[in-house]
Amino acid sequence: MTTNTREPGVPSGLSVLLEAVLSVGTELELRSVLQHLVDSAVALTGAAHGVLDVVDPGHGSLLESVSTGTPDTGPSPAVLAVPIHVQETVFGRLRLTGKAAPGFTDDDLDLLRVLATQAGIAVGNARLYETARQRERWIEGAAAVTTALLTGRAEDALTTVAERARLLADAAAGVVLQPTEAGGMEIVAASAVDDAHSLLGTTIQPGSAVLAQLLTGEPVFIDDSANDPRMTTDVRVRFGPSMMLPLQAAGKLIGTLALPRRRDARPYTSVDHLLATQFASQAALALVLADAQAGRERLAVFEDRDRIARDLHDLVVQRLFATGMMLESAQRRARVEDVRDTIGRAVDELESTIQEVRTTIFALQQPPADAPTTFRGKVLRETAGAAAILGFAPSAQFTGAVEATVGEPVQAQLLAALRRALATASRRTAISRIEVAVDATATLPDGRPAVRLTVTDDGRREDGAEGTTVTWQSPR
Repeated sequence: MTTNTREPGVPSGLSVLLEAVLSVGTELELRSVLQHLVDSAVALTGAAHGVLDVVDPGHGSLLESVSTGTPDTGPSPAVLAVPIHVQETVFGRLRLTGKAAPGFTDDDLDLLRVLATQAGIAVGNARLYETARQRERWIEGAAAVTTALLTGRAEDALTTVAERARLLADAAAGVVLQPTEAGGMEIVAASAVDDAHSLLGTTIQPGSAVLAQLLTGEPVFIDDSANDPRMTTDVRVRFGPSMMLPLQAAGKLIGTLALPRRRDARPYTSVDHLLATQFASQAALALVLADAQAGRERLAVFEDRDRIARDLHDLVVQRLFATGMMLESAQRRARVEDVRDTIGRAVDELESTIQEVRTTIFALQQPPADAPTTFRGKVLRETAGAAAILGFAPSAQFTGAVEATVGEPVQAQLLAALRRALATASRRTAISRIEVAVDATATLPDGRPAVRLTVTDDGRREDGAEGTTVTWQSPR
């Protein structure tokens, strides 16, 4: 009869191994699998400390370390180490230290190898599960970006792409760069955990090694932005690992999507590279489609506004003008002074109405999505709108610093006066030339600095004379 000398409650090496294998193999979340592996290895061998160094299979760089127990601070602690293989690829290295005398044995090594083999299977399953979830998140993110851009809910398409990519990549910032006229690249949209505005305007100068690769449509992967000699921007010192991905569709390079992490953040894996690159490709296609759709919508709106303007001009204005002529004829035949005065006032009202309708026609002729932001641009927009009615483009001349010296309230008054003058001029016959002059160096009679608008045309007036000059001025 064999006597079991094992103390009650103290499991044998085999039972501990079985428990370790079960605890490692029942998890699907990768971090939990790794922690169970280190904990089980320490319990199995009696080590004081265990650590698992995880490496990127695509680059061999250290991704993270998982540990348990108290490190041995002795001069040369005995170390028991085994590699963890996942499908014949080194996933990491498990190291144990601090076992009491007589130290680690061959049995410990055998048990640890068995555990490592089973752990490799568990880690492989967990990685597949994590990769599937990660891929699902990126696919959902790309679909959300596409939906947002194509449904018109995104106010800024590039910022939408940067924001969604930053969240998916767990990055400190997401930025979109576009080529500059000088041959470099500039950050035009940014999303960041903090202070995204400070990133805008950052430029990669021409001649950069990174820029040369990006302009060819090739992605760039950086392990440490702060110390990589290829990185030349001032903001690089704030970041560590980074991915720079071309936004390219139909052979057209729209820009570059950059996803930098903080300096102390974990590096990107080869799976991250693949998924982010696929996201960038789909986002670029969505940007192209959204731009094309927006163009079609702008064209449809403009065509509709143009049709309304033509209808107003061809039907409403002509009928009002004909009615005015009939009233003027009736006014000449009227014998009672009060009747003539009443008809005269009605004619004046009709003329005023015609002028307002013509002003509305000019406004309708402007593309709604191309509204200028500068004062010069607004003046030029009004003259271009008049060209659609006149059949020729009025000329425009500016004197002085009109942008810097003319305030917005005065700008609005001047533009209203310009619209009235152009509408009145368009009613004259035999008109072939209109000259618009805006002078920001004018002076009022009392000496105050002013802005003066002068509109001159060569049309024939009602009295038969040719040429009219309208002047409007106001303190700046």
